[in-house]
Amino acid sequence: MGTMILILLGNGVVAGVLLKRSKAEGAGWLTITTAWGIAVFAGVVTSTAWGSADAHLNPAITVAAAIVTGDWHKIAIYIPAQILGGIVGAVLVWVLYLPHWAVTDDADAKLGCFSTSPAIRKPFANLIAEVIGAFVLFLVISAITSKAVGPHGLAVGLSPFLVGFLVWGIGMSLGGPTGYAINPARDLGPRIAHALLPIAGKRDADWGYAWVPILGPILGCAVAAGLIRFFS
Repeated sequence: MGTMILILLGNGVVAGVLLKRSKAEGAGWLTITTAWGIAVFAGVVTSTAWGSADAHLNPAITVAAAIVTGDWHKIAIYIPAQILGGIVGAVLVWVLYLPHWAVTDDADAKLGCFSTSPAIRKPFANLIAEVIGAFVLFLVISAITSKAVGPHGLAVGLSPFLVGFLVWGIGMSLGGPTGYAINPARDLGPRIAHALLPIAGKRDADWGYAWVPILGPILGCAVAAGLIRFFS
């Protein structure tokens, strides 16, 4: 449920900005990054309210948390749920903007409403950008929830809000090269939906690039988790 809300609101703003004859058409990068920050906040609180104390919306976060704690049993439950949530959220975006796909000629823009793509396609550089973004994501989330800033971290209700601000900042500061997936489920789930849905005038799902927003976030979060575990 949390990842579904994340993708519905996050990819929803991308569709609003990129698709023709949307009232948000051309609203720009600041609109996209702001709404993605709000989407993360909404996804985290939804996940918590639906019974997940961890509120993981991101397989890379799940892997990193397992590295820090040594508890790996949640991976088999969380990651399929995250990817499924990404697919469902993307399908809802498709339904929401149903009349707009046919009037939009740019097939790359349509794919961009589902998955990420690099501004300049240089796979190694693109991978490094995703690693750095995800490294910052997990490192700062760990700081927000650290007992060093209070006996139980920051106030429980404040943490999701601050994580949303963090993702907003990552988008504005680090998102330019690749569109900052920083979350394998955010990219893979909607990319699967794009491949399966009958979208008017769509292109292929660019599977040749898909490994970058999967591997990069996992590596970045894993490095941050390794550092945290080493120094803790």
